[in-house]
Amino acid sequence: MNSPVQRMADMPAQLPAAPESPAAERSRFFNSGNAFNIKLPVVPRQVFTSPAEAAMSGETRLIACDQAEALGAPFPATTPLMLAHYARITSGDTLEIDFAATGTIAYVIVGSGDLQRGDEQVRWGAGDVILIPGGMPSRLSASSDAVLWLVSNEPQLALDGSLPGLDAPVDLIHYPAAEIARQVELIYQAAPDETTSGIAVIFSSDRLQAARNILPSLTLSLNTLPPHTHQRGHKHNSAALTLIVQGEQCYSKVDGHDCAWAPWATLVTPPGSPHSHHNGGDKRALFLIVQDGGLHYHARTMGFEFLE
Repeated sequence: MNSPVQRMADMPAQLPAAPESPAAERSRFFNSGNAFNIKLPVVPRQVFTSPAEAAMSGETRLIACDQAEALGAPFPATTPLMLAHYARITSGDTLEIDFAATGTIAYVIVGSGDLQRGDEQVRWGAGDVILIPGGMPSRLSASSDAVLWLVSNEPQLALDGSLPGLDAPVDLIHYPAAEIARQVELIYQAAPDETTSGIAVIFSSDRLQAARNILPSLTLSLNTLPPHTHQRGHKHNSAALTLIVQGEQCYSKVDGHDCAWAPWATLVTPPGSPHSHHNGGDKRALFLIVQDGGLHYHARTMGFEFLE
């Protein structure tokens, strides 16, 4: 009786039969049946409220929004390519950050202080956004108790083991709160149309102006919602990390589930998930969104689609 033929999809990784060198011994082979059916854990839909609450008191420290275990990642990650932290810095103290990342997006939730990177210095306050290039340490010194929201592409670089060089592809950039507020009011004087996904300020720089990104792989926007309105349901292939800046009686609907907003919480929207944002209150809602959209724009894989 003939043995059943093994299915290609069930074959294990194949090793070389007679390698003649260590380099040849390291080779592995798959086939068209077993190389494309990799099952990875989904990106969990999540609202991080505890890290935000914990950052409002206590000693100087970093608090990660880490989903590595759920993602099956061997390194800290909030989504496969992004990692969010809350940074707590007590008055008069200093926190040094040196993430293995192309750069870090920082939003000042409360407090004030100075950032020192090499020979450049920025004075920051509540509501400011700062882009901090990688490649060397930066020192955040607080003149009053401070909390910052930090998002980097550290998991992206950890995936392929690359490290940022000293010649970072971005510069230190400061977006003061007053200028951000001015930009918001400018777009409220313009009229959106049916192609507009929302009313948002998009952050970029002189070096990345053509790409309209804040980092080569990450995008940053300050989204708004007028009272008693919602952002049309939509989906895209980029994952999103959303910091709740301002909003009463607000929530997001992700994959059909209502995700209630909490002050300064971080909302994780998985890639490809249908979602919408809703403001049932009497004040304008503000929410800061970081996406790994730069990679998808470059690869032509964003896949943005309105669902209503």
